[in-house]
Amino acid sequence: MTKQTTVRLPEELADQAEAVARVKGTSLNAVIVESLAAEIERVRSDADFTSRARKLLERDKELINRLAE
Repeated sequence: MTKQTTVRLPEELADQAEAVARVKGTSLNAVIVESLAAEIERVRSDADFTSRARKLLERDKELINRLAE
């Protein structure tokens, strides 16, 4: 299953990404998907990021619980 979305890229970045896709013999979509997956994997291994994410999720959970009362 896939989800379609629109991404606005600065022109220079878009041109560079298109060049990478052409050299790799793949689509721009594949380059964007691979890059995003790599970034998500990078932040998952970042202890500071995961700590901040846990705190934010806990705060959101508390707010939801208060709204549900």
